[in-house]
Amino acid sequence: MEIKIFEKAGSFAENKDVARELREKIILPSLENGEDVTLNFEGVSAATQSFVHALISDVIRKYGDKTFERIVFKSCDTKVKKLIEIVADYMQAGM
Repeated sequence: MEIKIFEKAGSFAENKDVARELREKIILPSLENGEDVTLNFEGVSAATQSFVHALISDVIRKYGDKTFERIVFKSCDTKVKKLIEIVADYMQAGM
């Protein structure tokens, strides 16, 4: 399953409600059905930490380290990649 973040959130991914909806309606159900998920950030030039947190924090809480075996982060620019790392480190530190 591939999710094109730009199509859902635009070039500046900031809407936590959009992120939550993607997580609840697509990401978690796909993982529960045994599918891997690709989060394609092509066209997204920036994101907020709260967007990334809403997108993946519950997934990390549920799947732990295996999250990163099941989710691919595609076409992330440096800033977005750094936010993903910050959220991932924060969530894993709390486990």
